Amino acid sequence: MKYALYLVASAVSAVAALPTVGPDYTRPAVTAPAAYRDADSPNTWKTAEPADALARGEWWKLFGDSTLNALESRALAGSQDLRASAARVEQARAAAGAVRGAYWPQVAVGGSVTREQTSSTTANVFPAPLTTTYRTPLAAAWELDLFGRVRRQTESARDDAEASAATFESVRLVLTADVAANYFTLRALDREVALLQDTVALRRHALELVDARVQNGAGAELDTARAETEVAAAEAEAAAVANRRATVQDALAVLVGEPAPSFALAATDGQLAVPPAVPAGLPSDLLERRPDVAAAERELAAANARIGVAKAAFFPAISLTGTAGFASGDLDRLTNADSRIWSIGPSLYLPIFQGGRNRANLARSRAAYDEAVAAYRQHVLVALREVQDALTAGKLLAEQSAAQDRALASARRAAALVQTRYDAGYVAYFEVIDAQRTSLATERASVELAALRLNTDVALIKALGGGWENPFRAAAVAQK
Repeated sequence: MKYALYLVASAVSAVAALPTVGPDYTRPAVTAPAAYRDADSPNTWKTAEPADALARGEWWKLFGDSTLNALESRALAGSQDLRASAARVEQARAAAGAVRGAYWPQVAVGGSVTREQTSSTTANVFPAPLTTTYRTPLAAAWELDLFGRVRRQTESARDDAEASAATFESVRLVLTADVAANYFTLRALDREVALLQDTVALRRHALELVDARVQNGAGAELDTARAETEVAAAEAEAAAVANRRATVQDALAVLVGEPAPSFALAATDGQLAVPPAVPAGLPSDLLERRPDVAAAERELAAANARIGVAKAAFFPAISLTGTAGFASGDLDRLTNADSRIWSIGPSLYLPIFQGGRNRANLARSRAAYDEAVAAYRQHVLVALREVQDALTAGKLLAEQSAAQDRALASARRAAALVQTRYDAGYVAYFEVIDAQRTSLATERASVELAALRLNTDVALIKALGGGWENPFRAAAVAQK
């Protein structure tokens, strides 16, 4: 038995040393800029080597919001999309294991009982026309992978499994980014609802004052009608924003994997979080941490291996098969030495005419590889665009925010001055309404802009594969 195992191990080693048909995988070159536009410092791009295995960390903690941190934890634990993606990873890994099993000899044991009646009127009558045969065979088969078909299949399945794992990380990144984006949108709507509720209260108070002025003969009925219109308009807008908030809250419920009717997030009317500072000179190699780029690269490697599988179909397939066991017509003598049976022999399959099938499969595999190359390069281009968009938006939104702050201060001051002039009887109530509308619109625009800046930072973090902390520098420090 030991000698047989030694022969099998030696044969496996010898087969593994044989050449493999099909091209060996080489990662295609990707053209990328030396620096991002408007970047504070240049950065270099080396040959793309996906590094999605490097830790990303809990990037959402950059925003310093405990409620957001809790929501992210709930989403990672409860998201059904994430669970489905994790199950697909397990399927791909199991499939890779099944393909890898074809590299080794296949051994199976069986058993059968046959009751057979033969004819008594033929020229070669059997001595016993009614027989019973018991069999316990041990069968073995092994395809000698002389041209690397199984090895290429194993490479392809392994790369597919790694691509599935990278896709899981992509789903995880998208999930956490969506939770953060929806949360900041919800908080902005909370702030808008609070502003509109304050506006409703102020306009109701203003309506009372206008009514009092009219009763005293110091105002006109037109002022009362306008004041009533502004109260109703503010109430309608408050209800509309509250409805938008409910929709966003329901979206968050789905993201965290909880039923929308039972999910609630208490409203707050405080200021939104301050966007974290983006470090200068972000290196392009941060993109290598993007799981979607890594998944595209591994799908490309799998497509390359499938070319080898298609090429191997042109070559002979040699298998070793054998059986050994016992066969007897008497169950009591089934394991006797005289009941032993065995057979062994190689089999050869040499394709001669396949109707063009093998050639078509090879052409299809090469075309699929070309498609995967284009998809990989497209993923890199999209990644560069998303980072550039987020960097540009972050810079311009900061400038817009500074201008918006000045506009808000001026609008508030103008509203206060007009109200004073109206109280003194110098201007009509229409000017008060106009100034208040401008102040409210400017205030709401400031809130929306603050939320947009936060969501732009989330988009940048997502575009960089999960944060702007340089994993390569951190890895180098950890090795020292």
